[in-house]
Amino acid sequence: MSRRDVDPLALDDTTEDGKDLESVSLWAHEALAQITVKVLRGHTEAVTSCQFCFDDTKVLTSSQDTTARLWDAESGATLLAYKGGHQLNVSECALVPDKKRLITASWDKTLKAWDMETGTVIWTAAQDGLLTSCSVSADGKYVASSSDPENRLCLTSADTGERILQIKGHHKATIMQCCFDPQSQHVASVSADRSIKLWDMVSNKTTLSINSTHTNVIANCCFTPNGRHLCTASWDKSLRLWDIQTGTYRSHGGLVLGKGHDGSISSCAFSSDASLLVSGAYDRTVAVWDMNAVCRTLVLKRLGDRCLNQC
Repeated sequence: MSRRDVDPLALDDTTEDGKDLESVSLWAHEALAQITVKVLRGHTEAVTSCQFCFDDTKVLTSSQDTTARLWDAESGATLLAYKGGHQLNVSECALVPDKKRLITASWDKTLKAWDMETGTVIWTAAQDGLLTSCSVSADGKYVASSSDPENRLCLTSADTGERILQIKGHHKATIMQCCFDPQSQHVASVSADRSIKLWDMVSNKTTLSINSTHTNVIANCCFTPNGRHLCTASWDKSLRLWDIQTGTYRSHGGLVLGKGHDGSISSCAFSSDASLLVSGAYDRTVAVWDMNAVCRTLVLKRLGDRCLNQC
């Protein structure tokens, strides 16, 4: 990555007017102050990914402590820790639909498939670089992964771990995230080179390449459930929505969701009905966006029992 790219961890603990964040009033709506917050404790290093699964009754996480964990969403208890398989950071994990199988991607240059019930490794696939991201197709057939230092995109069989395809130099800089669309037809990837690419599973070629208007690294991306829109999250502190189906980005660019965070944005995810978008940032906040009004509705600050209403 270029030295010009902002380090997202380079944050100070003050607001724009110089006040300490801890001393600022963090909520203004009494009802919102009653939101229940649960903290799931068990990882010993930074958490690199998290997601709900099994009808939102479980939470799946991965961590720099070389493990992944399955949690009970109601009690917050760890149900199973997937450990002993990786030697370095687990950068991301993904669930294989309907097969009770977990895929983990690691900086130790391996993909692994785990039996979710027993915690045993089913297969290990060696890759050609440290893995930065992984995603499983909705039909459960394929795993997409990205790796450094050659900015590769790789497709692997979710059943056997056999490599199907790899594309060296898919981007000009580190691929930060790759994800399948809900129809399992395309793999989107975003990069430190600030571009967005869409790989077509049928034609085996890049069918879309956008040199985005983001001014810093694109850290994450996600599709709406119908696959029409792609959201990108960037270290430039903004989110952008791209209409993939109509191609309006060619003339208008992406719709900008700005002023949501004071720090570099690291993640984003849509709700199952696409009515809400959630984003997380290095300013230690989570923002919830109403996609009908295109408005930030709620901010969860780093003090877990406080929040701020914005609309």
